Amino acid sequence: MDFSLSEEQSLLQESIEKFVQNDYDFETRQRLVSSDLGFSPDYWRLFAELGWTAIPFSEEDGGYGGTPIELMVIMEQFGRALVVEPYLATIVLAGGILARAATAEQRHTYLPGIIEGTSQAAFAFAEPKARFDLAEVTTTAKRVGGSYVLNGHKAVVFNGPAANLLLVSARTSGASGDEEGVSLFLLDAGSSGVERRNYSTIDGQRASDIQLKNVSVGADCLLGEESAALPAIRAALDMASLAVCAEAVGIMEMLYKKTIDYTKSRVQFGVPIGSFQALQHRMVDMFMLYEQSKSLLYMAAMQMETEGEAATKALSALKYHIGTSGRKLGQEAVQLHGGMGVTNELDVAHYFKRLTMIDTLFGNADYHLTRFIDP
Repeated sequence: MDFSLSEEQSLLQESIEKFVQNDYDFETRQRLVSSDLGFSPDYWRLFAELGWTAIPFSEEDGGYGGTPIELMVIMEQFGRALVVEPYLATIVLAGGILARAATAEQRHTYLPGIIEGTSQAAFAFAEPKARFDLAEVTTTAKRVGGSYVLNGHKAVVFNGPAANLLLVSARTSGASGDEEGVSLFLLDAGSSGVERRNYSTIDGQRASDIQLKNVSVGADCLLGEESAALPAIRAALDMASLAVCAEAVGIMEMLYKKTIDYTKSRVQFGVPIGSFQALQHRMVDMFMLYEQSKSLLYMAAMQMETEGEAATKALSALKYHIGTSGRKLGQEAVQLHGGMGVTNELDVAHYFKRLTMIDTLFGNADYHLTRFIDP
């Protein structure tokens, strides 16, 4: 089987690689993380100008009709530089929901702004007590005349502070935990009754806890069919899982390479510590974990092109492996760097923090192991 990238995919990879090498060093990333917004609007506009924000969307919606392979290429390169611009939150999650659930008119209204980089979006789906169960939705949307009134609490809404458009899951029928009864709504983030508590996450991202208090929206803000949104939500989150796994593979590559470079320069007992056989064995193990993760990533990305049960199994296998191997590789990198490995001044610590966060996103290793095993 041919695992090589096409000419177009290789050009995409090279363009992002050149950007992160020339314009996105660790010091630049740290400066952006410390800024008020948490990312660079100029870089976001550049992403749009280069077409990166349009890649996952169909040509009918104004995109380039990219596949999961192109998404994998983008996110792996972003992982290498710990890019903090909200590509995952706005393009993959919110944009993915719009592409799957919105009507043609809604897509025509909202997707151009996202693709052109003039609109920031966030998908509010997680709730404090839901864990990883997407059906555990207690936020309600009740019909009042020709409108819906939303009440509830959404937690850890990535890109919530910068978003002007919110996509919210809410229960229109049934009880929390029921497969039926979950709907999707579009909200202006500045709507009356929307309260955001913004904060920084441990890995340098920005998120919000959002309270919805009697937020009234028109019936035209309902995405797709009422009470039947879970399949679209699951599909969008599966694609987001593939995206963060690709990001993790990029991080794992940087961690093992940086660790090898460090052991060549760190001298102990008059020789580089990289010459110690015991440490060489550990670094070989790190390399093997990275290569296994990359192979599973390729398999899952190809399976995701067809969707279905095989794709779900492949994705859960990948997410489980990323969760367990990422932790092991990250711990080795931190330990082999000694005390510096946990300092904010060293990029290794930040790579490890992001890997740790990725394990918990969209289902941790235990969750995906269970999903892989279940028929």
